[in-house]
Amino acid sequence: MIALSIDDAKRLAAAKAAELIRPGMRLGLGTGSTAKHFVDFVGEKVKAGMNLICVPTSEQTAAQARALGIPLTTLDETPELDLTVDGADEFDPKLRLIKGGGGALLREKIVAAASARMIVITDRSKQVEVLGKFPLPVEVVPFGLEATKRRVEKITRAVGSRGPVKLRRDAAGLPFVTDGGHYILDCECGSIPYAEALSSALLAIPGVVEHGMFIGLAKAVIVADSTGVDIIGDLG
Repeated sequence: MIALSIDDAKRLAAAKAAELIRPGMRLGLGTGSTAKHFVDFVGEKVKAGMNLICVPTSEQTAAQARALGIPLTTLDETPELDLTVDGADEFDPKLRLIKGGGGALLREKIVAAASARMIVITDRSKQVEVLGKFPLPVEVVPFGLEATKRRVEKITRAVGSRGPVKLRRDAAGLPFVTDGGHYILDCECGSIPYAEALSSALLAIPGVVEHGMFIGLAKAVIVADSTGVDIIGDLG
């Protein structure tokens, strides 16, 4: 058996997802290191003459797609998509995800919700039994930041988390700003046994725009490692 690097596994999962692409599709393009491989495969298909139209989930992905000659649209122009392929920072047996490590969770969730299918591509290291090992990103408006942060801390503690809630910062030490102009609080939960309850509680906090738990959106996860590719769920 040949050992695959994590990046090789990501590319293998992306290649499997690329097999789902059909001419004329309206595609959502995810953000992150795994999704980047999928965008590369989309670019190859476009270069070979396939007719596709795509919605990027971040400015970063949009720049990559333009460089590859991929035709882009918006959800205002194309509000219903056939398929979105994106990565995940974590997924559990119920296909619930944590996303947002790259800061694009809001646009990623909007695009996924506008799609008939969301397929997730990952390497095996992202598979967990219970969500929460990866810090949960919560996107918030800058106004009233400290008050919002305290309410987020109160909610996460109520569901058993004792980890800190930290304001995400960029390389210069300034608050990380999302494409939507918001900040991100990273909640080190450790374990999230009641994801649906935590989701509802967080979304009820004024100042919270969205959180990184994707519940009921993914139809399948394509996960790759040195043993090959596994499909969890239904590719449809």
